[in-house]
This record gives sequence, C-alpha cells and structure tokens, in this order.
Amino acid sequence: MFTVRNAARDVLSAGGTALLAASLTLSGAGAAQASATGTTPIDSFTYWLQGATVKVPVGCFLTHTIKGSGRKITDEFAGADCVGPAVTFTKFCNWRIDFTYADTSNKTYRTSRGRTHTECKGDPLRKTAPQTLPKYGKACARLYVNGALRATQCHSIVK
Repeated sequence: MFTVRNAARDVLSAGGTALLAASLTLSGAGAAQASATGTTPIDSFTYWLQGATVKVPVGCFLTHTIKGSGRKITDEFAGADCVGPAVTFTKFCNWRIDFTYADTSNKTYRTSRGRTHTECKGDPLRKTAPQTLPKYGKACARLYVNGALRATQCHSIVK
C-alpha cells in the first residue's frame, strides 16, 4: 500500500538525503501538466490535548501529489509524514486536510474540507475524487491539527 511514509523511507534508504533536501528547497509550486508532487516542512509546534501537551518536532512534512493534465485532475492526495527521530514520537491528533483551488488572480473559488479525525495518527492521509477544474490557477493541500493551520503545499495548474 502506498503511503507518504513508505515513499519517504524509500528515498532515504536509497541514500537520497541530499535529494530530499534539494526537493524541499525547490518544491514550492509545480506545474501539474502530467503530475506533480511537492513537499513542505511542517514547523515544530506544541498543542494541548485533553490536558496534556503534545509536541510535533522538526522532521515532519506535508506532501501533496496531483496527477492529470491541465485542468483535469485524475488523482490527488496529501499526507503528513515524519522522518528520523520524529517518526517515533509524532502523532497528529484532531487533524484534517483540506484541498483548495484558486484562480490565476489567487482568489480561492473552491474548498474541499476534509473530515476532522479525532484519533491520533502518525501518518494522516487524504485522497480526493477525480475532477476537472473550471479555472487555471493553483491547487493546495492544507494540514490542520487541533484546529490550527500547520502547513500548506501548492501546485500551479497551467495550460
């Protein structure tokens, strides 16, 4: 089964640490002409859960993949994952992933709000249905943990 965690492990186990660092530097917005995958780091943060402090350390990432051509999206998913020591200790509680779509003027015209998952999970993942967007612009994945936006990763949708 494909997971963001397994993909990250494959890259790291193949000696791809430098490749991962380069992709993090260059993965801001990518054109979705055939497919695009981008990863953005999730800043370290702390939140409260039922009276306990939960800390998400450095080493976690939001990865967003789109497959398709032009405005037609055949597959889209996003997930959070951690590498190194963070993989052992990190759980995302009360999480959700939203997909947003904006036009070329950066005006959001559609939001697909994900379900809030009350369980704690080390590798949350959301997939959305195929669709054809009405406008060119950008598609973004947004990770929320305990109600707060923690990371955003976007792709340009161009002709």
